[in-house]
Amino acid sequence: MSPVTVCARPAARHGLPEALAVVLTGVAVMVLVTAAGLWAAGAAGLPDGAFPRVLAATVVTAVGGSVRLTGNAGALARTEAGITVLPLSVALAGALVIGAGFLRPLRHRTVVTAGELARWAARIVVLWLLALTGLAFAARQTFAVDVGSGTLSDLTQLFEAEPRIGFAADVPSSVLFALLWLAGVLVIALLVAHGVPLPGRLPHGRARVRPAARAMVELLLAAVVVGLVVALVTAGTRGHARTTFALILLGLPNLVWPALTVGLGATWQGRVDGPFGLPVPHILDVLLRTPDVSELNLRTLTGYDGRMWWLPVAAGALLLVAAVRAALRSPAGTPLWSAAVRLGVALALTVLMICLLCRVSAHYGLSLLGIGDLGGGLSGELLLRPVLWQAVGLGAWWGLVAGFLGALLARPLRRHQAPGRSADGHDERGHGALHP
Repeated sequence: MSPVTVCARPAARHGLPEALAVVLTGVAVMVLVTAAGLWAAGAAGLPDGAFPRVLAATVVTAVGGSVRLTGNAGALARTEAGITVLPLSVALAGALVIGAGFLRPLRHRTVVTAGELARWAARIVVLWLLALTGLAFAARQTFAVDVGSGTLSDLTQLFEAEPRIGFAADVPSSVLFALLWLAGVLVIALLVAHGVPLPGRLPHGRARVRPAARAMVELLLAAVVVGLVVALVTAGTRGHARTTFALILLGLPNLVWPALTVGLGATWQGRVDGPFGLPVPHILDVLLRTPDVSELNLRTLTGYDGRMWWLPVAAGALLLVAAVRAALRSPAGTPLWSAAVRLGVALALTVLMICLLCRVSAHYGLSLLGIGDLGGGLSGELLLRPVLWQAVGLGAWWGLVAGFLGALLARPLRRHQAPGRSADGHDERGHGALHP
């Protein structure tokens, strides 16, 4: 057996230029994904050259920023609007690029000090906040509301009170949430990465939580890949290519991650009213366009289309594969109950994150002389929210079951692994830079 040697590959630099490259690359990817998605959604024809400002607002909301919707029509009428939605395709693209850039200079190192890690992260944080502050200041625009023809149009002309609606990013809160988003990305990257050292006693804590945490990240990414394949097949066989690509580039995780929870038995409540155009499967648009709030779960979906039975099958298969991979990454001899508990906690937290990130709330309306909502195509509402604790409880339950079965199935597979190596080929004791 050859002696253990330290890999001679030099560590990548991690100064200010490298931090600037990480941030600019991440922002550029988010801008490109957003621009392509908005173009596919038909936003390229917005009046008054508003496309760049809408693009900036979309990127800001993708990282949790706050964009206020405002409107007025003088003394005659007033417009009201509000929206809460995160374009998660944009957020996911940025998170993957920035996370990979953050980890790159840390890989293949035998040791990293706390100060070195803090300085590298601080450079990225400062440059990120500067970039997002600029985008937040750029995210503001006002549009005129088309009231059509008839009495309402005559009144607006008579009183010279054309209804207008606009948006503007709340810069302080947007910067704060952008900071929290980046902190979450960097922490998760360090938590699930292999071959990246941590200072002090942190490696011991990461060794306990990393298998389940990495399995959950892989579960979410696998769900997105499955959704992407289904969307591309649908676009190729049923048309509506531009609408489908708008969904892929702006909000694919907004659809597939709630579908994953529905496959586990969770219920979502929603309603669509007014002229909102939804780039979603026809079944969702039908089930949500009701006078009252509707339920989206396995019962209602399969009641409308029996083919929806594949949701629990797909969710169960993806979860079981994730559980096996988590078990293979865990130290040999980990008790079955411990593997089950860890995956149960991890899946419960993952479902909680999905429920918080995938909520949708949007409304707008126009009232005349302060009396009521005029409706008639000038108002609308879009709502999608989970039954939160039911979903989290189901996540914990299925995590326990899958963790137990995954650890059981991993036992015969572990015999084929090299001694002391995890499923991803790295030393289970955390020395990813050592090569025998």
